[in-house]
Order: sequence, then structure tokens, then C-alpha cells
Amino acid sequence: MKKIYLILPILAGLMFGSGGVFVRTLTQNGIDSSTLLFLRFSIAIIPLLLAIIFTDKKLFKIQLKDIPLILVCAMCIVGLNLCYNESMNTISLSLAAVLLSLAPIYVLIFAYVLFREKITSKKIICIIFAIFGCLLMTGVLENDISNIPIHGILYGIGAGLFWAVYLMASKKSIEQGNHTFTILLYAIIFISIALIPFTHFNQISGFISINPTLTIIFLIVHSTFSFALPYILSTVSLNYLDSGTSSIFMSGSEPLAALIFGLLIYSEIPTVMMLCGFVLTLIAMTILSKN
Repeated sequence: MKKIYLILPILAGLMFGSGGVFVRTLTQNGIDSSTLLFLRFSIAIIPLLLAIIFTDKKLFKIQLKDIPLILVCAMCIVGLNLCYNESMNTISLSLAAVLLSLAPIYVLIFAYVLFREKITSKKIICIIFAIFGCLLMTGVLENDISNIPIHGILYGIGAGLFWAVYLMASKKSIEQGNHTFTILLYAIIFISIALIPFTHFNQISGFISINPTLTIIFLIVHSTFSFALPYILSTVSLNYLDSGTSSIFMSGSEPLAALIFGLLIYSEIPTVMMLCGFVLTLIAMTILSKN
């Protein structure tokens, strides 16, 4: 394995972790959830089109039997992004990212309930450690529980659930012969079309009017770096790394990036106990991802 390719999932995780900065900036400038999603997905169509053109033009082809699973993936992407955006607006960026990274736990539970896949004692221990780590990160053991925005935590958990279902649906679609780029491209095309009636274009024009050049660049960077490019990099990394290794480096760097951005930009200073919870959760998720 060429170690230079380890940087691909790390970069993907760092880019995913930067999402909170864009979401909070757009929200503070009057962009609502549905309009924000339309901006993110409609602009992301362009880099995904380029990725397919430079990879393999045959990836544009889909069959009618592929559409139901792609629609499931599309609905999960919408649910994931809505929940994740709301969680990043109400709780710390690092906690929101960690709650999202709990998706492998939900995958294990779904696989056990739906397919009777065995859950080993090691996996159970990792799940307990991960949940306890998240509990420490909430600060519930140090602060008055009434000061903790429970709805923000629930949104974070919801984001992880949607991410888990997306992982299972996309894996099934891949097993049927579809490429990740194909699934993503058609999913976000479906989403963009469906979001048009719920998009407030006056909010977009109002935001752009602040400074047309800078705001347009901001919107392109937001869509490319917090959505399209991380998916492209993580997919490309699978050509050189096994999926477990790629997942470990990506899931580890995303919460770390969110922690750093939250600290530097929003002064979200974690306590020692929160940092311990952060590390504990990452270790548990790393072991689960390797399995």
C-alpha cells in the first residue's frame, strides 16, 4: 500500500468537518434549510459531472431497476443533511460530527435485526465505549442538563441514522453494478429538482447581493469542499486502500476538523472530560471501522 494515498481519506474527512462553518455562515445570513440544501446539491452536480467525464463516461448510464435504490439514497442524503445542519447550528461542531460518525453502530444494529448478522462481544464493547464517549462530549456530567439543547443531540443522532441507511442502500446499489459517482450524481439531480418548489430564490439573491464575487465563490467552495470533493476523494482512495482503512482515516479526521474549526472560529472550548469523550469515541469507532 502506498502511504501517500492515506492523505485522500484524511482530506475528505477534513473537508466534511468544515461543513459547519459554511452552514452557520449561510444560516446567519438568512438562508433557510431547504434553500441551503438546494445550493449545496445543485452546485455539486458540476464537479460530479467532471469527475465522471474524467473517470469513465459509461458511469452516466443507469437502468430503470436502479432508480428505486437511488431514490432511497437521495431521501437519506436529504434527511442526513437536514439533521446535520440543524445539529451544527445548535450544538458544538465537534459533538455534531461525532454523533454523525456513530453511523457504523446503527449499521451493525440494522444488520443484526434485518439480516441476523452476528454482533461480537468486541463490537458490543466498542458500542458501549462510543456511546459513553458521546455522553462525556455532551457535557451532561459537568453541566445542568437543562442547559443542553436536547433537540440538537437528537438531530445529530438522526443524521447518523440517515447516514447508516444511506450506507446500506448505496452498498446494495454498488453490488448491483452501480458506481458511487453514478449513485451520487443522479441522487443529487433528483434532490435538486425536488427542492425547487421549497427554495427561496430571493434569499439566494439577497445573499449574493452582499458582495457578488465573494459570495458566489463562497457558495461554490461550500458545495465543492463540504460535499462533492470529499465524496470524490474518498471514492478514489478505495482504488488504493481497503475500505476499512479509508473509513478509519476519514471518520477520525472529520470530528477532529470540526473540533478545530469550532475552537478557532466559534471559541467552542472543550473541557478535559469532553476531550476524553472525543478520544474514547474515536478509538471505539476506529476499531469498529477496522472490523
